[in-house]
Amino acid sequence: MTENKRLLDTFQPNHYDLYLDIDRGKKLISGTTTITGHASQPVIQLNQKYLHFTTISADNQPLPYTVKDDAETVEITLPSAGDVTIKIDYTAPLTDTMMGIYPSYYQVNGEQKQIIGTQFETTAARQAFPSVDEPAAKATFSLAIKYDEHPGETVIANMPEDHVTDGVHYFQETVRMSTYLVAFAFGELQNKMTETKSGVKVGVFATKAHQPKELDFALDIAKRAIEFYEDFYQTPYPLPHSWQLALPDFSAGAMENWGLVTYREAYLLLDPDNTSLDMKQLVATVITHELAHQWFGDLVTMNWWDDLWLNESFANMMEYVSVDAIHPDWNIWELFQTSEAPMALQRDATDGVQPVHVDVNDPAEIDSIFDGAIVYAKGSRMLVMVRALLGDDALRKGLKNYFAAHKYHNAKGSDLWQALGEASGLDIGKIMNSWLEQPGYPVVSATVNDQGQLVLRQQQFFIGAGEDKGRIWQVPLNSNYAAAPQIMSDREVVLGDYQALRQQNGQPFRLNVGNNSHFIIKYDDTLLQDILDHADQLDPISQRQLLQDLRLLAEGQQVSYADLIPLLKRFANSPSAIVNAELYRIANSLKMFVQPNSSEEKQLRAFFDQLSKQQVARLGWLPKSGESNDDQLTRPYVLNAALYAHNADAMAAAHQIFSDSKDWLNELTADIRELVLKNEVQNYGSPALFDQLIKAYQDTADASFKQDIRGALPNTTDPALIKRLVALYKDTSVIKPQDLRAWYRGVLANDAGQQAAWDWLRDDWQWLNDTVGGDMEFATFITVTAGVFHTSARLAEFKAFFAPKINTPGLTREIRMDIKVIESKVALVDKEQAAVNAKIAQSLN
Repeated sequence: MTENKRLLDTFQPNHYDLYLDIDRGKKLISGTTTITGHASQPVIQLNQKYLHFTTISADNQPLPYTVKDDAETVEITLPSAGDVTIKIDYTAPLTDTMMGIYPSYYQVNGEQKQIIGTQFETTAARQAFPSVDEPAAKATFSLAIKYDEHPGETVIANMPEDHVTDGVHYFQETVRMSTYLVAFAFGELQNKMTETKSGVKVGVFATKAHQPKELDFALDIAKRAIEFYEDFYQTPYPLPHSWQLALPDFSAGAMENWGLVTYREAYLLLDPDNTSLDMKQLVATVITHELAHQWFGDLVTMNWWDDLWLNESFANMMEYVSVDAIHPDWNIWELFQTSEAPMALQRDATDGVQPVHVDVNDPAEIDSIFDGAIVYAKGSRMLVMVRALLGDDALRKGLKNYFAAHKYHNAKGSDLWQALGEASGLDIGKIMNSWLEQPGYPVVSATVNDQGQLVLRQQQFFIGAGEDKGRIWQVPLNSNYAAAPQIMSDREVVLGDYQALRQQNGQPFRLNVGNNSHFIIKYDDTLLQDILDHADQLDPISQRQLLQDLRLLAEGQQVSYADLIPLLKRFANSPSAIVNAELYRIANSLKMFVQPNSSEEKQLRAFFDQLSKQQVARLGWLPKSGESNDDQLTRPYVLNAALYAHNADAMAAAHQIFSDSKDWLNELTADIRELVLKNEVQNYGSPALFDQLIKAYQDTADASFKQDIRGALPNTTDPALIKRLVALYKDTSVIKPQDLRAWYRGVLANDAGQQAAWDWLRDDWQWLNDTVGGDMEFATFITVTAGVFHTSARLAEFKAFFAPKINTPGLTREIRMDIKVIESKVALVDKEQAAVNAKIAQSLN
């Protein structure tokens, strides 16, 4: 690719002395940054953003400089090229954007408090100190912090505190690392500590709004994860400590700052006595993801943001590898099947999607490449394929060599493939580049032709309109028939006489066994019927995969959506949570084929009742002692279906549970709390209940309880309450900007609230841009809108509003793709609506 000129080309920093004096009252940072490095020419540039310079000097001599705000740089003229030490005095604002150095707000006993934290990824370190703010510009850092300190406050950073002099906290020098990994925080913090077998200190930090027991789960997972990674990577954790910090205001989910990992409170802290299993799994995978980065991303860092996948895809796979080792009873790879796999397959089927490896240069565009479905989910599926091909022994050997060769430096994707290839003897780069460099994925059709031959053919799969450019992938087929090659590298493969193969193998022909390769399969009628005739013999992942692939084929208009409906009834009583997850994903998608309050919707509700009734009777509302993980995870799917069905018994049972616990809702069992609240809001709602839940949302520090209220309250059908709720979107004392997208989507997905939410987004777009426009979450407001819309009228409105914004840096790809997403749903509904509703009616007889 043609890269923009990097600042590192002309100035290579070796060490930073960072002095920061932070005044919370004035919201002002006064800083002195001293950079030692080598200038390869007399005129150099450093990154800066929102910095106001007082003096820039070298050897006590002022240097001429020019601030270039558009380029986010300051150009400095040195006396000559060569080794130099530059001293820069400046001030900067303390902002509320959740980027750079910023305050987080919280309450203890009704008193408003704040802690200061940092978020420098991707390019926000330049808001805190002048630097070469590029991943490859690794240097060591000595941090000194002074602040308007009062008794009882704690300050933490990447490295241990060395000493305090005249109110200045000095921290030990870091190892060589990238600017975006520098981190610190201070305020009234509580903590719990432990130590790994190898002597690494592990701590969890949070505000004092939380109960101490909420830190215990994270502390246990973090300790065990570091011990696991040291063994798996065969490379020691390189720092003296690993702090995990929960920030009340945090835009991302978590951030892998080296030695000081920061998290949303919801993704680190939990009540061990009342948190659902799926929430525990989520928190565990977030922690293990970030700790995987301490090696993969921090010790060895991508050379430039185009190889972001090298950091994120690997951490996304390793979070499951490590949790599987820590909690084998959780069967965590089933979560991979219900989260990463469908997310990647859905997004990657839209024409115009980015490849995993993507060119990027403009700082405004860098945040836009953090596509969770591609860089994280597809990338991790890609690496799961690699792991399956190599086996763990070769994988670990290759990683050990990779870390040894590149530690404290940077690497590209080719460096990883080389290390893994040398360890395994396989040309991994050749296989994986087809997945890395090409967007999309193939549908592999399996057919028995007129000559009785079993034929496989690959072709790019699209949901909606797509330009077929003849792409071919190196597809790990993972077939249960030995006649299928390990890697399908051609467009078409003939496996031989089907009847002979079927008799020889004694089981239906299948591909992608385990669903670990990134493609879907379209079996012809003969092969599909054979699989369905033996579906009871399939494991849950295979049953789920069957439903998932058929759903995607239906969305791509390659099979009829109506044909999925009998399959839902067939699997409705499955005890498997992951089968139910896909079953109800399909069932919920049927809602786009009916109009609100129509006879067809009433019919669909009856179908939901039919699907869920036996499971609801089996599981009941309240969790039972000793029940299986599958039962715990299945209950919310079937209860939610029963509530949509307007099942009178389910609604009455939920109302009774609410009535029995209305004065202590936070103590309601977390497994069903959101559904109990949702039922109450929808069917028994009142202004008093609205006020009660809003107050509880503001008062509680329990992130899980907050999430349940956030999931329930937007379901109100009262126009006056919807208006009140939407009016709170801009009230940051109630709804933090980090949580706004979830509140917005909740009301948008509510038929009674959709217009109000959509009007708000359009009317207040500039406010939204000013509030969260600087971070990687901003574009996802467009994504979630497209995820809800499915009518031609909404498509026209979406185009009218977003098409004029299509050239906005960071939004271009998202707008183009999301127009196609809505177009594909509109076309699908137009084509299939009559057939779907007829099939639902037929199924009720």
